[in-house]
This record gives sequence, structure tokens and C-alpha cells, in this order.
Amino acid sequence: MSKTLIRGAKVLGGAPQDVLIDGDTIAEVGTGLSADGAEVVEADGKVLLPGLVDLHTHLREPGREDSETVLTGTRAAASGGYTAVFAMANTFPVADTAGVVEQVYRLGQQHGYCDVQPIGAVTVGLEGRKLAELGAMHESAAGVTVFSDDGKCVDDAVIMRRALEYVKAFGGVVAQHAQEPRLTEGAQMNEGVVSAELGLGGWPAVAEESIIARDVLLAEHVGSRVHICHLSTAGSVEIVRWAKSRGIDVTAEVTPHHLLLTDELVRTYNPVYKVNPPLRTERDVLALREALADGTIDIVATDHAPHPHEDKDCEWAAAAMGMVGLETALSVVQATMVETGLLDWAQVADRMSFKPAEIGRARGHGRPVSAGEPANLTLVDTAYRGQVDPAGFASRSRNTPYEGRELPGRVTHTWLRGKATLVDGKLT
Repeated sequence: MSKTLIRGAKVLGGAPQDVLIDGDTIAEVGTGLSADGAEVVEADGKVLLPGLVDLHTHLREPGREDSETVLTGTRAAASGGYTAVFAMANTFPVADTAGVVEQVYRLGQQHGYCDVQPIGAVTVGLEGRKLAELGAMHESAAGVTVFSDDGKCVDDAVIMRRALEYVKAFGGVVAQHAQEPRLTEGAQMNEGVVSAELGLGGWPAVAEESIIARDVLLAEHVGSRVHICHLSTAGSVEIVRWAKSRGIDVTAEVTPHHLLLTDELVRTYNPVYKVNPPLRTERDVLALREALADGTIDIVATDHAPHPHEDKDCEWAAAAMGMVGLETALSVVQATMVETGLLDWAQVADRMSFKPAEIGRARGHGRPVSAGEPANLTLVDTAYRGQVDPAGFASRSRNTPYEGRELPGRVTHTWLRGKATLVDGKLT
């Protein structure tokens, strides 16, 4: 069995230590460690984190392999420091049966750059009318625990209640894409001053907030778990904070792009900034950062949404919604949360590894960097500064809003159960 000695790494941003990996397990953590025959990685004060876990990734396979595949998406994940991702169900065919989720799960096992846990659809075909095979997907080889119609909202309150009741039996969670469809018909961007000046259809904050308010009350009534996808407004923060104060079992995520970008960028009419939910105001951005810092928002999730060039390189109204995010997420969090003093690296590990693994029941991930734990690890050069160049992405798509922007931090190494998937910034 191979051994790797990571020498002089700041574990969770603390004092430099050595970490010895033996096979697929962390054998020892301390100072002055040595191991005969071990491959030595000189960390030189880089930050060592548990492997990141993304609760919200679009891998597009099956059906949209022109955008992404499980192989290219997991390579992008490893490049960004992720050792596990949860793959959303809006594929073609939709992941609403045991057969489809098992296909995605086995593709992840086959390619081996990170673990892939499929998310099952809540309703058949994401149509919102009939519950999908929730129990069968949970009992399948994929062991699905998270269900979502992401890309669409489960807007029927009765269907949402039934889903919450069903998944409660096996400790599952429904992840809601909070968007009241009637309030967002024809919407192109955040409703506000900028949309009025540009003459683009407005996407009101209340379209998100009203669904969140309904669903936390349903979760309280049923006694089940609900997770809020890509929360984006200050009002949504207050609703989740209120729900948690009542003891409601709700968790929430924020994307890196909602922590950094605002609707002012839409003035360029560059479709790379078109995303669902839309970029909001500076006030919303600041509220999201504070909520992530104080724990009202539990995790950072990428909502990695790859699209082929032709789906984004067109006029604004016709462009697809979404941004790639796996390869830049940690850098954006460093810029918005660490360098602003809102989070330290131990808290980043909490928001990007420990808690997403807990919410999604990702076995073997989100574990402490200590002896006896699985060697799922990420080494980050936090002193690095560089411009984002999508030409170097591992993802099949290039629709990043950060092209040419200088961001801090660079993942240099990723280990999945002791196997290096990224070495010196290069995939193995």
C-alpha cells in the first residue's frame, strides 16, 4: 500500500503539521513525522482541508454530454478540491427512477476522480404532478437520500407535503428550488432599479421568499427535513433565520456567485451573468455573507451549471441560465469570506465539507483531518493570486463569470481515499 507524507501543512489553517497517508487512510497527524518509502509533498504552509463536498452539481449526463459528462465534471471537481459531488436530477432522461440514478452512480465509480452521489427527482419528469420513485431510488445501489426538482420548483403544496412525508421514513431530505413560477413568468433578471432601467422582465425576491416561507411551515407540520437551494435574497435569510429559531429542520445553501456578483453586471448584457436565481443587489450580497458567517446559511454549494458555447453566446433573452463553478468556488469563498474576516479556514471546512456531507449523508466525506479517518483531502495555496482562464478548465464548458478576474487561492493537490487525483495543479 502506498504512503504519502504531507509535510508542513496548516491543517484547517492552524499551525503547520505533518500528515501521513497510508493507503486510503490518514495514519498519523503530528510534527516531525517520517515514513520510509513515502512520497513526500512539501506543503510549505499551504492550508490542508478535508475534501470539499458539493451538494449541488449539474453533471448533465445522461442526455446533455455536449455540456458536461460525469468524467469531465468530476475532473473539474477534483481540480477545485472536491472529493464528492451530488448530481442533480435534471438530466435526459430525468433521474426519477432507480435505473437512472444507478447509471449516474456507476459512472462516478468508473471514472474515480471524485465520488458521485445522485440526487433523485421529487416528481416524475420534473413535471410537478406525481411523486417519483423516491423509495426505490433510496433502496437502489445509489442509496439516494437527497431529492430535488432543481431547475423547477415543486410549487404544488400538496405534492411538496407528500414528498416531505415520504422521505421522513428513511431520513431523506427534499432540496427545494424556491421559485414561484407565476411570479417569474417572463423574468430575465432581478426585479429592481437595474431591471427597470434596462427594460428587462423583473424577477422579484418574493418569488423565492414565498416558497421558502411555505416550505419551512410544511416541514414543521410534517416533522421532516427541507433544504433550500441557492438562497439569494436578504428576505430569504430572515425567513430561514426565523424558521431555525422555531426549531424547524431547515438547512440552506448559497452559491459562490451570489456571494460576489450583483445585478449591476447585467448592464453589460453579457449572458454569462444570466443565472437562476438571478444575481441580486449589493444589499442581498452582504446579507448572504453575514448569514453564511453566522450559520443561518449552512453551506456553500456551487450550482455548477455547464452549457455549450452556443447556448450562452447569444442574445440575453435566448441564453441559457447558469454558470460553471466547481473550479473557482474555493477561490471566491476565500475572496468574499476569508479575506474579509467573516470566516476562518476551519469554518470554511465546516461550510464546504463537514455540513454538506452531513446534510447529504455522504459516507466517508466531511470527516476530521485526524488519524483513522479516510484520506479525502485538499491542499490549497492561499497565497496564490491569478487571473481566471477558462481555457484551462477541466470542465467541458467555459461559461464562467470570472474570466479575466483576479482571484486568490489555488488548489494544488486533491486526494480521494489516499489516491492523488490532482498533483501540483494537474490532474492525474
